[in-house]
Amino acid sequence: QVQLVESGGGLVQAGGSLRLSCAASGRTFSGYTMGWFRRVPVKEREFVAAIPWTGGPTYYADSVKGRFTISRDNAKNTVYLQMNGLKPEDTAVYYCAADLGRFLRNTPEFWGRGIQVTVSS
Repeated sequence: QVQLVESGGGLVQAGGSLRLSCAASGRTFSGYTMGWFRRVPVKEREFVAAIPWTGGPTYYADSVKGRFTISRDNAKNTVYLQMNGLKPEDTAVYYCAADLGRFLRNTPEFWGRGIQVTVSS
């Protein structure tokens, strides 16, 4: 059974940092691109960042470029999202995702359950 389990979310003040982790299990993820989406109430899920199996190139939403950094450890089947300079508008449920190939589709093959990130002003 494939599982993507997010951790590292929580409450932080504006300007602060959080590091999300996503541990994948249940199969080999060789060749899979992994990444993050986020959703706020009454809005559609938004792409945040993605990283292919090879580690690059990485992709970011314009809204997080220069503040967020995605990385992965293939030996641990884990992807990370370092979030710096957090803003209240980054408040959302963050979802880990995995998709076979070099890109992350809007409907990836595998999803995590999501983790809340709240940024207070």
